[in-house]
Amino acid sequence: MKFNIIKTAALAGFILLGMVPARAQIYHTNSFSFSVGALIPDGDPNGFANNQVIGGMVDSIYSVTVGLNISGGFNGDLYAYLRLGGTSSILLNRTGLGVANPDGYNNTGFNVTFTPTATDNIHFYQDLTYTLNGSGQLTDIWQPDGRAIDPESAPALFDSTSPTALLNLFDGANPNGTWTLFLADMSSGAQSGLAGWNLQIITVPEPSTWALLVPGAFWLFRRLRRPR
Repeated sequence: MKFNIIKTAALAGFILLGMVPARAQIYHTNSFSFSVGALIPDGDPNGFANNQVIGGMVDSIYSVTVGLNISGGFNGDLYAYLRLGGTSSILLNRTGLGVANPDGYNNTGFNVTFTPTATDNIHFYQDLTYTLNGSGQLTDIWQPDGRAIDPESAPALFDSTSPTALLNLFDGANPNGTWTLFLADMSSGAQSGLAGWNLQIITVPEPSTWALLVPGAFWLFRRLRRPR
């Protein structure tokens, strides 16, 4: 009997250890591309919102990557965020704006990808290695601006504020629903246009769907050890 108890408990342990890694490694990559072709109102803080309703995804968000294709205008004028439900990530917040440059950067557009693992923040991109394409758009992979402050704040506040509203705020959320890309041009004089944008949403199962196996295995082990 003792041998059977040990063998049964060991089997339960092997099942548990086998199931947890297998379940935890199920990643689903969901890619979406949106062609927009709209002008962003010049010098209008009310801005422009593009709403996309996405459904059919399973599990919860593991990571979000977003791409922007914005042409023309004045990069230092632009404010942009990505929102799902009550959560927002600040993608652009008047790039280059600070005490040393109270107008922000004067490059014309973005063809960039924002990822949660990028280390170079886009706000002061001219202080880093950067590339412009033939249309004058900033390219490459960046960390979102993340400065959760009013885009009409004083330049000194842009220098002192750390990025907090990043893409990792979406982690763990239900990916289905209305994703909103909002853009505003905060100063008149040159108009930008949104050609399109894209999303890559990687989802994984909720840990709770397999973590409950752990207390269950301990309960089984304790029950098997009870004297009969």
